[in-house]
Amino acid sequence: MPTFKILEILEQIQYLLRAPNSLSEPKKRWLSAFVSIYYSRSSLPKKNNAKIITPSPSFISLDLIPDTRWKTDQSSLNKIYQSSLTELVKEKNIEKLQIVGGVDGVASSLETNVECGIHGNVEDIAHRREAFGSNTYKRPPTKSFFHFVVEAFKDLTILILLGSAVLSLVFGIKENGIKEGWYDGGSIFVAIFLVIAVSAISNFRQNRQFDKLSKVSNNIQIEVVRAGRRQQISIFEIVVGDVICLKIGDQVPADGLFLDGHSLQVDESSMTGESDHVEVNCSHPFLFSGTKVVDGYARMLVTSVGMNTIWGEMMSLISRDTNEQTPLQVRLNRLTSSIGKVGLAVAFLVLVVLLVRYFTGNTEDENGNKEFNGSSTKVNDILNAVVGIVAAAVTIVVVAIPEGLPLAVTLTLAYSMKRMMVDQAMVRKLSACETMGSATTICTDKTGTLTLNKMKVTKFWLGKESFVPATYSSIAPYFLKLLQEGVALNTTGSVYKPASGSEIEFSGSPTEQAILSWAVLELSMEMEQLMQSCKILYVEAFNSQKKRSGVLMRRNADNTIHVHWKGAAEMILKMCSSYYDASGIMKDLDNGDKMKFEQIIQGMAASSLRCIAFAHKQVSEEDQEHDSEQKKIEEEGLTLLGLVGIKDPCRPGVKKAVEDCQNAGVNIKMITGDNVFTAKAIATECGILRFDQDMSGAVVEGVEFRNYTPEERMERVDKICVMARSSPLDKLLMVECLKQKGHVVAVTGDGTNDAPALKEADVGLSMGIQGTEVAKESSDIVILDDNFASVATVLRWGRCVYNNIQKFIQFQLTVNVAALVINFVAAVSAGKVPLTAVQLLWVNLIMDTLGALALATEKPTEELMTKPPVGRTEPLITNIMWRNLLAQSLYQIIVLLTLQFKGESIFGVTEKVNDTLIFNTFVLCQVFNEFNARKLEKKNVFKGIHRNKLFLGIIAITIVLQVVMVEFLKKFADTERLNWGQWGVCIGIGIKA
Repeated sequence: MPTFKILEILEQIQYLLRAPNSLSEPKKRWLSAFVSIYYSRSSLPKKNNAKIITPSPSFISLDLIPDTRWKTDQSSLNKIYQSSLTELVKEKNIEKLQIVGGVDGVASSLETNVECGIHGNVEDIAHRREAFGSNTYKRPPTKSFFHFVVEAFKDLTILILLGSAVLSLVFGIKENGIKEGWYDGGSIFVAIFLVIAVSAISNFRQNRQFDKLSKVSNNIQIEVVRAGRRQQISIFEIVVGDVICLKIGDQVPADGLFLDGHSLQVDESSMTGESDHVEVNCSHPFLFSGTKVVDGYARMLVTSVGMNTIWGEMMSLISRDTNEQTPLQVRLNRLTSSIGKVGLAVAFLVLVVLLVRYFTGNTEDENGNKEFNGSSTKVNDILNAVVGIVAAAVTIVVVAIPEGLPLAVTLTLAYSMKRMMVDQAMVRKLSACETMGSATTICTDKTGTLTLNKMKVTKFWLGKESFVPATYSSIAPYFLKLLQEGVALNTTGSVYKPASGSEIEFSGSPTEQAILSWAVLELSMEMEQLMQSCKILYVEAFNSQKKRSGVLMRRNADNTIHVHWKGAAEMILKMCSSYYDASGIMKDLDNGDKMKFEQIIQGMAASSLRCIAFAHKQVSEEDQEHDSEQKKIEEEGLTLLGLVGIKDPCRPGVKKAVEDCQNAGVNIKMITGDNVFTAKAIATECGILRFDQDMSGAVVEGVEFRNYTPEERMERVDKICVMARSSPLDKLLMVECLKQKGHVVAVTGDGTNDAPALKEADVGLSMGIQGTEVAKESSDIVILDDNFASVATVLRWGRCVYNNIQKFIQFQLTVNVAALVINFVAAVSAGKVPLTAVQLLWVNLIMDTLGALALATEKPTEELMTKPPVGRTEPLITNIMWRNLLAQSLYQIIVLLTLQFKGESIFGVTEKVNDTLIFNTFVLCQVFNEFNARKLEKKNVFKGIHRNKLFLGIIAITIVLQVVMVEFLKKFADTERLNWGQWGVCIGIGIKA
């Protein structure tokens, strides 16, 4: 071999020996062996499939594939082809992973410390984002304003009107010249333009609203380790090289590799369609973005983000469906269709009557001459007259079809969703807004919803004695070490001590934080030292069904193997056969002792404390091997270490919110995993249980409810107010029973296992802070502050949506009935319609758009929470609405037909002025009818009107525009100017409406 080649190999060997510090000793030895073997084979003929890559000063990368995938250059961050990282995870190729040094090799190449994560400074993040992209997905382009304009033009009635406008314009110009002839056709064009513009703007704004909500709902908070510190960041801020902490219920935020953890199981059904859970560990370390953690916990190394993940490719092809129709919209569409058919029938009759009257010579022009004189009439005149008649008939259809109903639902839902975001509720499913208004029962969690979820250890029992912080120094050192081990090793939380000496940070669930805080600050626990002094062999992670977690560990000092359990006090107590007394001496646990401990637990629970117990057992090597094979931890013959009581105070205002719901006829049921005594104490404090109420059957445990026969459950479910020690399946069972009894059920949930109940409920309410991503995806509404008061606010808004729609239905149907009857009677008897196409389109604009905006944006009132829930099968139009609607329509019909036939003689005006009086009176009747519609059942329709600035603004705009139409747009609107007296008459008639 040439000398220069040997020198080159020696240089490479020297570089290889400077392996990254993150490699463990065994891996360094393996690397040295590899170098030796490589050197011994270097004199052999070179094979075609081997390639040496010259190292850069910052790292070395080996690839035994001819196509060099791992890119090297002189940058401080190792530049790796993103496609290689993506393929590495996508192909689940463990052999390829080993070639590049395993997970540690990838971490080293990405300059990630597997314990402390990346540096996380601004330059580091920017560099990684530039090299590997950001964790965002390309979305299909949002619909433009022009798209909604085109959609509006697809309306059949608009197309017919456009055709009429074109014909009217052509014949008008031909007959009267361009200076005068464009008025009729041009006026219809302008009116159509206004209707389309308003419709397109409303739909465009709603679409933008959904886009904003989509961004908020996708902004998941993820726990990462950066510079040795666990911290919460947005999913969009994750970069390649980040170390992510995963726990049950989390969504995997990017593609990556398993670093360490225990019992990690992942649901990959969103990617593969397979329902079986996949176990992820060191031998199968591949994790995919979009999958869900169903058990265990772990840390992962991010290798691909955003569009470079498989999930990213899928998400880029999916756009949020904003065309979702709610049940109320479906019902309104049916109502619109029915009314539209009636309108079409009336319009057809009007068309036939007008055509017959015209061709039989029964219609006269402004000078009293017959419009049709047989063969002597010009073809242009005939076509012009026919176009006018068709336009009038089509315009009647436009007014008759209540197109404003779907628009009103859209407006009120969009407005409500926006306001609910301010009130800490994010709507994920539109139908939930209106369904919530019909809710008869709310099943709520306790922790974090009724309580603050700010936990603190306030009681500690060692044996049968209670210890306070001042007496902790008297605890035996051996016992204290056992207790500290039980806290430090059996946890998913962590402790971060800043080098600056500032306040210690605790992460994990609120319960974990409370226990870690107590152990570090009160028991002087050194978490890092304890973690280094032991090796964890197996972990059984906590979930809401088992209500406990366990760890099997080996001490490095003496190689002894120990089991530690932590969980619900009464459950851990059942697993124990001995206990440590106050002096740290182990004693047998007989029945008398058990009863004493049960009394201690009940006493703490009655004080609204959550009781957690710690237990321990030393096991033999044989037992450990058996347990490892069986993948379980010893559960019998444990020794009770101690009990802690954790205080979680009730939220301020929760009692008032519960009372509001109860006054509104909604039953509140508390479903909790806590024991029955804690549950009763909290329920009484929140007002769910009252001191004067019959307690028999009001409080049950999950196992008791589960063991009822189906008939017993159906009989007793209404009376249950509190279900303690419940599992998620018990919650699901209760929801099913309540729905079978005809209740509209809303359920709160935060855990992964709550997903079935959230989906089964009529309205699923997940928690924004403590809720897992699985729970949020299964829910209809996310309560952003986890507060029950926000649930009561959602109920209020749900009722408001329904109430606002009813107001608009009454308003619009009054206009429809009056317009149809007036036009039909006038057409049949007089041979012409009193309202022109432009005037009817103007009424349509006021009614459909401005009216919808005014009535659909009323805010919730306290009165809404004094009425019983609206049943899901109750009619949209109530008897009171029919009364109001028919009375107001009849009044308008009588007044306007009187003006039609007697107006000229009563007021001594010309026909043109009389038509203007009819038009002006009709519009003002609708303006004042909006006030009537504000309160369906109350006589004082002005109550609280000063608080709705939008309503007052729309009324003012409508009146101003009407004045402009009558006084200044004579040719456009085909009107005559009115004097003060005539305006007074119109206003007087309108007010009486």
